[in-house]
Amino acid sequence: MCVLETHMMSVPMRLIRLILLAAGALACQAATYYVDFAKGADANSGTEERAPWKTLEKVNASQFHPGDRILLKSGSSWQGQLSPTSSGGDGAPVVIDRYGKGPRPRIDGAGQVQEAVRLYNVQWIEVRNLEVTNQGATAGNRRGVHIFLDNFGTAKHIVLAGMYVHDVNGANDKKDNGGIIFRTNGNKTPSRFDGLLIERNIVWKVDRSAIAAQSYHFSRRRWFPSLNVVIRDNFVDDIGGDGIVPWATDGVLVEHNIARDCNRRANSFNAGIWPWSTDNSLFQLNEASFTRTTRDGEGFDSDYNSQNTLFQYNFSHDNEGGFMLICTPGRRNQQDNIGNVGTVIRYNISRNDRSRIFHLSGGDHTTVEHNAIYIGPGLDVPILLTSDWQGWASDAVFRENTFDAEGVARYGHGLKHDDGTYTLEPGWGDAKGIVFEGNRYIGRHVDRPEDATGGERGGPAPKLDWNAPRFDPSKPDEFDGFLKKHREWMMRLFARQFGEVKLGRGPR
Repeated sequence: MCVLETHMMSVPMRLIRLILLAAGALACQAATYYVDFAKGADANSGTEERAPWKTLEKVNASQFHPGDRILLKSGSSWQGQLSPTSSGGDGAPVVIDRYGKGPRPRIDGAGQVQEAVRLYNVQWIEVRNLEVTNQGATAGNRRGVHIFLDNFGTAKHIVLAGMYVHDVNGANDKKDNGGIIFRTNGNKTPSRFDGLLIERNIVWKVDRSAIAAQSYHFSRRRWFPSLNVVIRDNFVDDIGGDGIVPWATDGVLVEHNIARDCNRRANSFNAGIWPWSTDNSLFQLNEASFTRTTRDGEGFDSDYNSQNTLFQYNFSHDNEGGFMLICTPGRRNQQDNIGNVGTVIRYNISRNDRSRIFHLSGGDHTTVEHNAIYIGPGLDVPILLTSDWQGWASDAVFRENTFDAEGVARYGHGLKHDDGTYTLEPGWGDAKGIVFEGNRYIGRHVDRPEDATGGERGGPAPKLDWNAPRFDPSKPDEFDGFLKKHREWMMRLFARQFGEVKLGRGPR
């Protein structure tokens, strides 16, 4: 190009070319590193498959650049901790993945490290397709994967996908122990995630939490919520305490996760899938089942210091503590806890849940509509239990739901026992503004609430396919096929029950 043509070029075009040149240079600089415990040596270059590195220590001590890939050999196993310290760049993340055929590369903390995989103060990073375990001789402060921002500021684009996390015997008295834990501390510099994706992971046999957060910013006086957090297509099973719990987020999407057999060992109050200290959360297409005990023991929970939480198209079944808890303490410091305001629960199915279906223990302006509740033969369960948690609920509407009881359905308020059960009494206690309108009641209902537009109208309930696809977490290679079948089955289930399935928030 001649000098005259260069000067005549428009400024925007010159900027575009500079950006393209920079991106090209970045791509040219990106490297791929190979790590093979059996055949590698840390003295090797690592940039050729025939000359791989050997140890995690070499990876942890190395500095990587945007776009670099670190590939671990399938079938290899390392004892210790994977702890990369390099961030990628905008549009060019550092990627850790596997290469070759065989089982996922295995990182075994062996109970000697607090976390087998540690992502500390990094961003623009992706970790994929590893097997992670961290089992010690006795329980201790322990995690499989720990994603931690410590006075970092805002971290963008962190992906954890395709992981197989199992056998982590963390401490059951600590919620930030277990499988996959993401945390933010900002006591000096406010810190949050903006673009955290936790997707297609298996978490099996861990204590205490499967996928859970913890944050310094949970308090409203320190509110700095994480943004664009997505927890999708994960399977969690045999969990000591909670299944999936985001904290301190705005707009989190928790979609198509399967939580099974939670609250097994913690001997405390835990549930399957629920938010705490969040705004504008969306939970959809999740399945929660076989949650243990009546402390709390529900499949789902809309918990406190939260507003505008939406549960839709979720399937809850066979949970010992019931389907859904809506709660907040009545006595609270508003600077820390805004209560529980504006929960919407719609187009969900509960089948054969025990103890109580909806437990309303505090909460304001709750809407429960268009849900289908099936109480099986031989079960005797409250559809709605209200209770006192330093105060009572106000303004809850139960509208156009189907309550189908082959056993016995009841309604009332409860007096609490230490094991999380309640003695049921008629009426709503001191709860105010509890309204039932246009609901459908099938079978035996004791102390049925006043419902001027409700009744036993309509034809028989639709025949639904309750035979969900099954998955054995000891066979992780079958997971992708299971996920596809399970999502298709859930879409058919909800379409059969409710008609067209409309995901996303839609009108409220």
